[in-house]
Amino acid sequence: MEAPHNSPAAETAPKPAGTDPASAPKPAGTDPASAPNPAAPDSAAAPASTASAEHGGSAGGAGAVPEAVTVALTVTSPEQMQELGRRLARVLAPGDLVMLTGELGAGKTTLTRGLGEGLGVRGAVTSPTFVIARVHPSLSGGPALVHVDAYRLGGGLDEMEDLDLDVSLPESVVVVEWGDGKVEELSDDRLRVLIDRATGDTDDERREVTLVGIGARWAGLREALG
Repeated sequence: MEAPHNSPAAETAPKPAGTDPASAPKPAGTDPASAPNPAAPDSAAAPASTASAEHGGSAGGAGAVPEAVTVALTVTSPEQMQELGRRLARVLAPGDLVMLTGELGAGKTTLTRGLGEGLGVRGAVTSPTFVIARVHPSLSGGPALVHVDAYRLGGGLDEMEDLDLDVSLPESVVVVEWGDGKVEELSDDRLRVLIDRATGDTDDERREVTLVGIGARWAGLREALG
């Protein structure tokens, strides 16, 4: 489902001729993608199961960790994974931070491609491995999609300062692959997406997807997904 991370290089994505870089926020070291990518119809499978959990005390207590709402789903094909992305796009808004976790080939970029289609952004969404981050401006006046691959960034948020994600976040939807332990400081409210695949040498396309909404922003996650 995803291209392997087989190069240590990081570079800025080229800016195609005829595009207007002023049309969307642009983090330092990134360039907007150019080709149009029209939205596809929405129709994702219903959650296999849902649950809510509280981590470390009540949300109102001093020093309490925000409540987490969990939704579990089963996806059986790349098409369904992309469809799930389009479905999630309907509940995303400027300022949302989405963290994707899963091994190579689990479907993180495929899910992000669906997010891009659902948000109606410019440019085909591909793995940003070689540029670290890529900005996809909106074609409809909505939030831009900032797609980040933190696979090679071993440190925390300090190592990502050059990307100016804290500047982009209020006006964009920021999606970070391999972001665990690196970008949590960007926002108390965030959506974690954990994708588990069958282990071993297998072509099984089945994925168990767990959505974990952290913070007040995601208290209605289950209801929003229907």
